[in-house]
Amino acid sequence: MDAQPGAGPGAPLVVALRHPPGGALVVRPEGELDHDSVGPLRETLERAVTDPPARLVVDCGGLEFCDSTGLNLLLRAHAAALHAGLPLLLAAPGAVVARMLAITGADEVLDVRPTVEDALAAPATGTASGTASGAASRVASGAGGGASADRPVPGAVTGPLDDSIGAP
Repeated sequence: MDAQPGAGPGAPLVVALRHPPGGALVVRPEGELDHDSVGPLRETLERAVTDPPARLVVDCGGLEFCDSTGLNLLLRAHAAALHAGLPLLLAAPGAVVARMLAITGADEVLDVRPTVEDALAAPATGTASGTASGAASRVASGAGGGASADRPVPGAVTGPLDDSIGAP
């Protein structure tokens, strides 16, 4: 497993990569995902969208904290993956991340699965699937969710995944 440390002032963010059979890439950020530590995860997701695997899973099980910068990165990565036809799924969010997704409505856009195994086994459509009933309930019940063709991603981006204001 490859790892890249972040530069945050709290628990440093480490990004571990795993390549399970089937051509998927599992990206596991561990620590605090915030403005100061987002760089390594952003770079990893940019590379994944540029040279896409069969599917991309972000294993959120190691995240202790995620601020608006981290959420923005996940939403922008999702939009870029949709544009590339790449299935991007979030897996195993802890209570803090699942609550943040539900409060912000990001669970209406992102495909969230209760485990990495569920994310790897989910149908590969290139778009998120399921109903918009909240990440916490989907994770608890084992169901997926997210955007669909009739519910496009607002402000979808096709450019770099940087967090600068006004970026495409």
